[in-house]
Amino acid sequence: MNEAKLLERITIDPRIFGSKPIIRGRRLAVEHILGMLAAGDTAETILSGYSWLEPEDIQACLLYARQLAIHPTQ
Repeated sequence: MNEAKLLERITIDPRIFGSKPIIRGRRLAVEHILGMLAAGDTAETILSGYSWLEPEDIQACLLYARQLAIHPTQ
């Protein structure tokens, strides 16, 4: 899956978490996934905790964070 398609999985909805980036319109914030990864959780552990989550969602979170690191003012 290309980067543009992956980033389509990250959405912002003003009704959910105060417009924080979320995964596919669900009530799971990108920062939550990144926090779990930073704490040492594996992708497999995260996926097992959220039955609807797909491996590409985790990739999308990492790509989103990378984009912010490259372009911090966007």
